[in-house]
Amino acid sequence: MSTELERISELARKNRQLQFLSIAHLLTPKALMEAFKSLRKDASAGVDGVAYGEYQKEAEKKIQKLYERVKAKQYRAQPLRRIYIPKENGKQRPISIPSLEDKILQKATVTLLNAVYEQDFLPCSYGFRPGKSQQGALNEVGRIICRRPIEWVLEADISGYFDAIVRGKLVEMIERRVKDGSILKLIGKWINVGVIDEGRLLTSETGVGQGQVISPLLANLYLHYVLDEWFEQEVKPRLRGEAHEVRFADDFLLCFQYKEDAERVLEVLRKRFAKYGLTLHPEKTRLIEFGRSAVGKAERPGGKPPETFDFLGFTHIATRSRRGFFTIHVRTMGKRLKRSLKAVADWCKEHRHDTLDEQREALNKKLEGHYGYYGRPTNYGSLWCFYRAVRRIWKESLNRRTRGRTVTWEKFGHLEARYPLRLPRITQAWGW
Repeated sequence: MSTELERISELARKNRQLQFLSIAHLLTPKALMEAFKSLRKDASAGVDGVAYGEYQKEAEKKIQKLYERVKAKQYRAQPLRRIYIPKENGKQRPISIPSLEDKILQKATVTLLNAVYEQDFLPCSYGFRPGKSQQGALNEVGRIICRRPIEWVLEADISGYFDAIVRGKLVEMIERRVKDGSILKLIGKWINVGVIDEGRLLTSETGVGQGQVISPLLANLYLHYVLDEWFEQEVKPRLRGEAHEVRFADDFLLCFQYKEDAERVLEVLRKRFAKYGLTLHPEKTRLIEFGRSAVGKAERPGGKPPETFDFLGFTHIATRSRRGFFTIHVRTMGKRLKRSLKAVADWCKEHRHDTLDEQREALNKKLEGHYGYYGRPTNYGSLWCFYRAVRRIWKESLNRRTRGRTVTWEKFGHLEARYPLRLPRITQAWGW
């Protein structure tokens, strides 16, 4: 972090009421160049069609011109390009892709605003923050439920969160800390810009385009005030027992010691969210008994296994360790496993005629990526399921290119000896 940003962070940390009136001057050509270098080189292009590699040619001149347009207040945000990616439930998720120069300016602005808002965000928030991650959020869930007297978990889901954010209220939240007119105008351009969808320009009155570089920060900021700060300062002091929150972007869990506390909070939470244009998904939001008592009840004659909950791609299971202590085991969510295997099958179909060495290398990268995220302790069985399914998909793919000569498992075993796939391995340490 530069000296200027360190100074801003220090001021924001020392005075939580301080408003920053003039920080736009820190969006310098150097800051924009650093932002450009940090962008993904293989990311999709926006409506302008400009890709990273093309812009990289004479990047310094182009960034200098971008800086001059911003300084002269001649910068205009370009419409977003709408694409759709499949969701686990079979539906499609709309993603809005900004132009490359919009990404550069947004990235530099995020770095600047992080210096301020990172001093305000609470430890329960893990999404898209420096030094925070999904693995950290999962570790915290384990620590809270295993170490604290937690017996009830509220698994919550916000319907269409990014599209539901009320822009006027979002700007009011930003202004609590940042009142620099130039910064506010830039943010206004980005959240109000239209979307090109199948050749048509679409506009809306609410939401921030999911896919923009600035959107995760704005989404975090919105839920910081709507949920995190409210829960910590107003809700928890009024409860009978302990309560904890863990949030990654718009996915969050609320954990409670007592059922009556959880039920009261759920009722008030719906009203709180409605005030800010948000709605809890009726089917994906549920309160379950999850803790030592739930395991104890399951062990009684006629007892039913405790309910499970899903969070960040893992199904969480209340159980006992080999020594008989209460603990949590995790399994890869069934929907995530199917989605990952479908991606492997689609790749094999598209690259069926690549050399075996190329296929092996690509499949090993996919396996390593899967192990890297899902390789948590107690999830070894799910990793082996994924590995065996990938082997089967590869064998079937090779079968389709042999022109009637069947690749038996014996033949595939000889082939695999020359082109081995990565075996499953646990990549994450115990987090609690």
